[in-house]
Amino acid sequence: MSVLAVEVPYWGQSLLRVLGGIVAVLLPAGTIVYVFLFKMMSFMQSRLGPMEAGPYGSMQLFAEVGKWLQKEDLVPDGADKPIFKIAPLIVLGSTFLLVAAIPFGPDAVFTNFSAGVFYALAVSSISVIGILIAGWSSANKYSLLGGLRAAGQLIAYELPLVLAVVGVVIQAGTMNMQGIVVAQNEGSMFGWDGLGNPFVITQFIGFVVFMISVQAELTQVPFDMPVAESELVSGYMTEYSGFRFLTFFIAEFATAGVFSLIASVLFLGGWGIPFAWFGWDGIDDVSNWMNVAGPLILFTKMMLLAFIIMWVRFSYPRLREDQLQTFAWKFLIPLSLANIAVTAILKVAV
Repeated sequence: MSVLAVEVPYWGQSLLRVLGGIVAVLLPAGTIVYVFLFKMMSFMQSRLGPMEAGPYGSMQLFAEVGKWLQKEDLVPDGADKPIFKIAPLIVLGSTFLLVAAIPFGPDAVFTNFSAGVFYALAVSSISVIGILIAGWSSANKYSLLGGLRAAGQLIAYELPLVLAVVGVVIQAGTMNMQGIVVAQNEGSMFGWDGLGNPFVITQFIGFVVFMISVQAELTQVPFDMPVAESELVSGYMTEYSGFRFLTFFIAEFATAGVFSLIASVLFLGGWGIPFAWFGWDGIDDVSNWMNVAGPLILFTKMMLLAFIIMWVRFSYPRLREDQLQTFAWKFLIPLSLANIAVTAILKVAV
């Protein structure tokens, strides 16, 4: 049987990567909004949630997007208009940059940076710039306070976020995201390879610190001080309407999905399942069908972690600003440093 192979030109590959990136960002965002924001939160509060648009309210998300697209795009008179307009795009753009480093299968990758972890952590901080200039350019004191709060919070929680990943890098021996996936799925625990070596077990402290830091990076409850409705109306988004507010909304949940994808790669084995299940010796021996099954496996793990993020959001009260900063500087950072030290010692000793 002959197989017809078609060589895709470079411009075609670039177009496919762009389309794939859009799907990889918007599909998790839409799924998280519908499954968790519309339905899970409703059931937790003993109500049905949206039920009219489509079967079981399945088309409500499209109705919401259509509604926001029809709203007037307003710009305050005193605002710095060019900066005001570009801020939501910076925040959303950082999410697209993040997804470029995530491997979805043995060959299903946008890029294969040798320092993919470093790249992902670097571009994740770009959103801080967009949030800060959104608050400053709005010519609104509530927006400015929200932007300053966001900048202080995101800078504080980026440190434990980065330090939590260092333990994974030490244990895997590489900063390549694909290499981290392989290290978990071809590894073993005490000579038994039935589960591989998922870092969520050996790096459980790092996993917990990472997920808490992600919660703060997303400004989700209990770390939602930058958008505290009872104090700052909507914080840095107060003056935004229409499509630009929709862009912030999409960016929030898309980033939740992308960070869940990154956590799945770092701690849950990413797109892979233990290679020993199928007698695979390494990534070169992995069957080609994993390029199709891999994204589905990774998406399932992403939904599990997104559930944790949203469950915390719907269950806990907001922290005070001083409690938020104290928690990062006096608890999470020392804990992550201790985790790095223990991991390094065990890596050398074992």
